[in-house]
Amino acid sequence: MKLSEYVDHDATGLAALVRAGEVTPLELTRLARQAHDEVNPRINAVIEFYEDAETVAGADGGLFHGVPFLRKDIGYTEAGRLEEKGSRLFKGHRSNTDSYFFRRARDGGLRTLGRTTTSELGTTAMSQSVLNGITGNPWDLERTAGGSSGGSAAAVAAGITPIASGSDGGGSIRIPASWCGLVGLNPSRGRVSGGPDNQDASGGFSRAFVLCRTVRDMAAALDVFSGPHPGDPFIIIQPNRSYVEELSQPTGRLRVGVARTSWGAIDLDPEVLRAVESTATLLQEMGHTVKDIDPPYEPVEFSRLYLAPTAASGFEKAARAMGRTISTDTLEPVNLKRYEYSRDLPLSRAADLEEVVRKMRFRVGEAIHTFDILLTPTMPIVAVPHGGIYSANNPAVSAEEYVEADTAICQYTGVFNVTGQPSVSLPLSQSASGLPIGIQIVGRFGDEATLVRVARDLEKARPWSHQRPKIRAGNS
Repeated sequence: MKLSEYVDHDATGLAALVRAGEVTPLELTRLARQAHDEVNPRINAVIEFYEDAETVAGADGGLFHGVPFLRKDIGYTEAGRLEEKGSRLFKGHRSNTDSYFFRRARDGGLRTLGRTTTSELGTTAMSQSVLNGITGNPWDLERTAGGSSGGSAAAVAAGITPIASGSDGGGSIRIPASWCGLVGLNPSRGRVSGGPDNQDASGGFSRAFVLCRTVRDMAAALDVFSGPHPGDPFIIIQPNRSYVEELSQPTGRLRVGVARTSWGAIDLDPEVLRAVESTATLLQEMGHTVKDIDPPYEPVEFSRLYLAPTAASGFEKAARAMGRTISTDTLEPVNLKRYEYSRDLPLSRAADLEEVVRKMRFRVGEAIHTFDILLTPTMPIVAVPHGGIYSANNPAVSAEEYVEADTAICQYTGVFNVTGQPSVSLPLSQSASGLPIGIQIVGRFGDEATLVRVARDLEKARPWSHQRPKIRAGNS
């Protein structure tokens, strides 16, 4: 297999070739290495390609039969491997824990070959850190790939691997999916276990999954990674059939709520709005009932959630474990300011924020309960240039200014981390300048099956496989 052929296949397609004996997992690993060597010096998405990549577990079997995979460098761990979380505070840190996520990856036949960049501690929507530098968007190197799973998104978009891990606490899978032209699902709270030591992470806001190029890869990944484990705080409703089987099931007629207005302090870009309206029309033509919805929450409530007094204790615990101090040498300016801000808050503020979460979930639930799915922009604007107010390395930005800016740009994503609902970004449009525009479909809690079917319908009606970034392995 040539490199140009390798990058044209999604993970499901490569797995089928392995199953048929047309290519071996070892050949795929070597092609991934070739792709890495060709494009990674330009995009800086992979910070470590494992020296033992040709012998790692997950070589065959499962749904993916040895397909190359990459690990976001924060969230879900591989025992013995570096996990530096994009921060100098964790430089050199190796985890002793094998997460259930990566046990399932190996059992599913995914071969994890290395780790990808993330913003410091996964806190920003940008793809840069002091520790690892800037990760460029393969569509435009001057723009961010999105955070915090930007390294995984850039690697998949550029063809290093067809699938890579991500985690999402406010949009960190869907943001880079939108800005890099990928499929990015944030599953329901509890769908993918965080065990054995990270169950229900960040109070249930954060979940792990993957970035990929096709809906069928998303469905297969759901089958690989879904399922409860002992110690999980609750067991979510389990699917009636495999998600791959859902790809062949009828969708039925759905009630669709459409967001055509801004939900935060950033105005909706006209090109993004046109993409939403075009998708709404398409769904209507498919026989679904479409109705506009108003913003279901108050932006001021949302921003308060990300300045919690408990954040300081987390920073301090990490510093003690690493034998380091919290300072300008270990944290980027904005994260240092967020630490200092949260350290000075009274602990009683934590109880107040729990009430904000409760009210927000209730209000959003009341506002959208009559709809089967929601259609929203993923992001209000296309990918932004590196740096600026969204960067944690901007010394001119205060903690409050940063959080307000971040929650404004994540106005359509973070709300569904709070509610726990599944939501997927699909690359259904592009700007006049050729930048990807992601459209978000949100399902009812626990109903990934409907998202799989709707996403399949939209991919078939408006395929995106022909859309190629400027930086892509095998082009030369």
